[in-house]
Amino acid sequence: VQLQASGGGLVQAGGSLRLSCAASGRTLSRNAMAWFRQAPGKEREIVAAITWSTKSTYYSDSVKGRFTISRDNAENTVFLQMNSLKPEDTAVYYCAATSSAWYGVLSSEYDYWGQGTLVTVSS
Repeated sequence: VQLQASGGGLVQAGGSLRLSCAASGRTLSRNAMAWFRQAPGKEREIVAAITWSTKSTYYSDSVKGRFTISRDNAENTVFLQMNSLKPEDTAVYYCAATSSAWYGVLSSEYDYWGQGTLVTVSS
């Protein structure tokens, strides 16, 4: 399985970006997926996660109400809509997939990782 993340870039505070993560190799329609991020000098942290059925989602407290995770199982793609961006959202964002239908919040629970896409929010 290969995950290809895209959509990062430079945006001013208060702006929006939409990240995409396309999976290839096999369908991930039965796998939970998530977005993590890692800022310079910090550990990788979960941002949002979604079950394969899309009926359940998880958001970290720092992004709740501003970010939305979604997926298109037919297209084998997961999205992260990021609104009201803040400078502290600056990080490399990674998409990840687990072998389970249910998501976890730890990076060790994910088996497949994308290459990361850089999001920079200027103040």
